[in-house]
Amino acid sequence: MKRAALALWLLAVAGAAAAQPLRYELQPRRIADGHWVIEGAVEDFSRANGCNIINTAFVSTGEGVVVINTGPSKRYGQAQREAVAATTREPVQRVLSLNLHPDYFFGHQAWADVPTQALAGTVAGMRAEGPAYADNLYRLCGDWMRDTEATPAREAIAPQALATATRRLELRRLSGHTADDLVVIDRAAGVLYAGGLVFSERVPTTPHADFEAWLAALDTLQRWHAEGQWRVVVPSHGPVHEGLRGIEQTRDWLRWITGLMRERAERGVDLSELLREPVPARFAAWAAQPAEWHRTLAQWYPVYERRALGGGR
Repeated sequence: MKRAALALWLLAVAGAAAAQPLRYELQPRRIADGHWVIEGAVEDFSRANGCNIINTAFVSTGEGVVVINTGPSKRYGQAQREAVAATTREPVQRVLSLNLHPDYFFGHQAWADVPTQALAGTVAGMRAEGPAYADNLYRLCGDWMRDTEATPAREAIAPQALATATRRLELRRLSGHTADDLVVIDRAAGVLYAGGLVFSERVPTTPHADFEAWLAALDTLQRWHAEGQWRVVVPSHGPVHEGLRGIEQTRDWLRWITGLMRERAERGVDLSELLREPVPARFAAWAAQPAEWHRTLAQWYPVYERRALGGGR
């Protein structure tokens, strides 16, 4: 192909791609009776995946649908609403966000006629940090974010049981990934929605972490599993799975990275040196590597350096 013809062909291909509407092709997957998950890419935010990296879900209660998390954009929320309507004829009763991170609530614009709810601390965090989240996601996701505005949950909800004639959803408050982590359990179905407390095959995100509280929360989730309260866990990021694999992976990562930062800070290792260190082989193939590893170091290593110098947090 001559150079001029090749250039014209490349322009035509680029134009055709630009003309294609951006659309999330969401495919709900039934994981238990009345429970569906819409799985996001096990990756980091990017334009290639439309910043769709979160697992959202919805639960049929017999009296109305409970939607869990609404994704990273208005466009996602609209596609999610279509997917819910195509799957179940029940009306949507409420929308729950499990924490304050943007992909948990940036689809709320599509649910303006439905109660959107979260724990009180989560609502406050959404309001405080929403504009900065929007700036960052517009930068990362481009046109996928078109017309999206940070729309915090409108109602604070307390931990409680949502009971109908056919289902009981237990809403419980933990903390560690953020200051307010909502988890949802359906004991009869054996399903746990763990939010950001559990990551599977992916490096955990840590911008609001309290590492000690997070490890304690994982112990609590594991105890509930031993008590038979749940069998299948839906992490917000990573594959849905049975049993403790995600809890064990998340715990392993948190213990390793906090121990590493403490030891290196006590030795006086510089952040620039630490950033060049490889992660252990067991973590190397996880999604969002090394981006999340480097973000965690950039945020938290100076804290450990101050502690090593006797400066506290």
